[in-house]
Amino acid sequence: MPRLTRIYTRKGDRGTTGLVGGRRVAKDSLRVGAYGSVDELNSQLGLALSLGLHAELVRILKTVQNDLFHLGADLATREEDKRRVHVPHIEERHVDALEHLIERFTAELGPLDNFILPGGSPGAAALHVTRAACRRAERECFALGRHEPIGPHVLAYLNRLSDALFVMARYENHVRGVSDEYWDSRA
Repeated sequence: MPRLTRIYTRKGDRGTTGLVGGRRVAKDSLRVGAYGSVDELNSQLGLALSLGLHAELVRILKTVQNDLFHLGADLATREEDKRRVHVPHIEERHVDALEHLIERFTAELGPLDNFILPGGSPGAAALHVTRAACRRAERECFALGRHEPIGPHVLAYLNRLSDALFVMARYENHVRGVSDEYWDSRA
């Protein structure tokens, strides 16, 4: 685990940042953009948690926040450097856990007959914003993966996480007694 003795280093003042493994890259590189979006996603989760979500969601989302640190480390390390530098990474078990979660909540909530509008209770609305941030992180990781290798489970994890966040937003509304509002395609 890294020890942070100083928050600033001044090494990035000229527009570069260091990856795990020592290589320096431009701060606007696809890799930095991808793990930056994952960091933003994690911060959005922190905001949603601060709104007082249902206890079951808090327990789940604390695990997800730790997973997102794994994902950030995974993305901050080039695949060729992973042979010599061990970092936490996203594995198939992380994807499987999200799939089980989605199935469990969907069984309790029932299927949807229509698209729903993001919103409802404050916690559910925050989870919908987080879901949108997750989709952006997924797009940025996909773009990175088109140019250089990324971890084999990165995209599947983000794809399942966005679905899980959608289901959790519905669950938060459900336990708060707030009905989902359906999209009116004729409005």
